[in-house]
Amino acid sequence: MFTYNTKGTCSRQIIFDVDGENKIHNVRFIGGCGGNLQGISRLVEGKSIDEIENTLKGIKCRNNTSCPDQLAQAIRAYREREPRPAKF
Repeated sequence: MFTYNTKGTCSRQIIFDVDGENKIHNVRFIGGCGGNLQGISRLVEGKSIDEIENTLKGIKCRNNTSCPDQLAQAIRAYREREPRPAKF
């Protein structure tokens, strides 16, 4: 499970899992517009984190970001924190 503290949105946190094939699961937003965020969570379930990041980054609502944009930023933060397997 990865937890990301959002910036500039009504939601305060995003929590999600990524499987061994880099597909996202169990996305939960804490705070924010419940119906919209449940919709986003269902739409991204089982999709590649590459696809999600590329699709959602740069979407603006207020404060020059949005909940979808914050999910893209959370994925980027996930990538930066997770160790990469060694290549032989």
